[in-house]
Amino acid sequence: MHAPNTIRRPLSALRRQLTSEAGGGLVLMASAALALAVANSRLADLYFAALQAHLGPLSVLHWINDALMAVFFLLVGLEIKREMLDGRLRTWPDRILPGVAALGGMTVPALVYTAVNWSSPGTLRGWAIPAATDIAFALGVLALLGSRVPVSLKVFLTALAILDDLGAVVIIAAFYTADLSLPMLVGAAATLAVLCGLNRAGVVRLWPYLLLGVVLWLFVLKSGVHATIAGVLLALTIPLRPSAGRPDDPTSPLHRLEHAIHPYTALAVLPIFGFANAGVSLAGFEPRMLLAPVPLGVALGLFLGKQIGVFGSVLACVTCGLAPRPAHAGWGQIYGVSLLCGVGFTMSLFIGLLAFAATPTLEAETKIGVLAGSVACILAGAIVLLVAPARDRTR
Repeated sequence: MHAPNTIRRPLSALRRQLTSEAGGGLVLMASAALALAVANSRLADLYFAALQAHLGPLSVLHWINDALMAVFFLLVGLEIKREMLDGRLRTWPDRILPGVAALGGMTVPALVYTAVNWSSPGTLRGWAIPAATDIAFALGVLALLGSRVPVSLKVFLTALAILDDLGAVVIIAAFYTADLSLPMLVGAAATLAVLCGLNRAGVVRLWPYLLLGVVLWLFVLKSGVHATIAGVLLALTIPLRPSAGRPDDPTSPLHRLEHAIHPYTALAVLPIFGFANAGVSLAGFEPRMLLAPVPLGVALGLFLGKQIGVFGSVLACVTCGLAPRPAHAGWGQIYGVSLLCGVGFTMSLFIGLLAFAATPTLEAETKIGVLAGSVACILAGAIVLLVAPARDRTR
């Protein structure tokens, strides 16, 4: 007798990256460390000048943050769509946990920052700086820790961080956007409607989606909303074609696009992004500067606010029966991942630049606070995950 046929679900590109012991995370961490070294060396002036040099209408840094990172957000959006339709986020309890954790992880840090800066009205505008989690760096740390962290927690952190980043984009659009262009927003909405129409019409060729995706990116870029959200919006319109006898078809447009862009994202986009954004100059730094309202509020928001908000939300959800714990994850590991959610870096720096664009001194203090809080979260999170009980590491 022949053994019954077993249909194996295709492993998604991002999940393969998450289960790798090092993968792109090692390259990313190395690029970030190199950026910090260069930014505090004799090459610092050349480093910063190169990032500010213009290529066409945008600076090199803007091309990296607005264009290259849109590709990464496209990849993440494809994975999130796949997970929600037929994966770890397919049920409401699975969706509730990262959603509530992301909300708590944004609210509590903002409250901590506000409490520290309450008597300093001029700095209250930076309340959202510690609200965001840097998914790239957080996943890089998890990659370094390898098998000590269950895959379920890596996927949980990915979902949480993406929801967190989308929330940060909404905050930027609502509170830190000086001028929104209504015509550009209308153009973006019309382009998105055409993309949805292609999906509903059953179009499976990728090139119409990609061409319209470029148009969508241009509209979003000019609208005043952060351009990377165009990648997520495009991902939601890419078809995930069902197929008889299996959860989804590995030859569907979503899978083909996901696997096509994954190598470039892991080995080029993220390392370039890390090198361009992790370079923080420590020239003129003095320990007493950490006690100023802005760096203290940012550092405490990231280190205390994130762990309280994320871990407290997960604990409340599980205790109340709203959602189960991530599979094979113990509370020690969940707490360690909650600490890693305080790695702010890129989005925190970006919001800080928007909040204090007219005050260079506060910009410098923001960078110090982000660096201090993020490093503290990396060290504390890694230590907690390293000493987590062996039974928590069961897969």
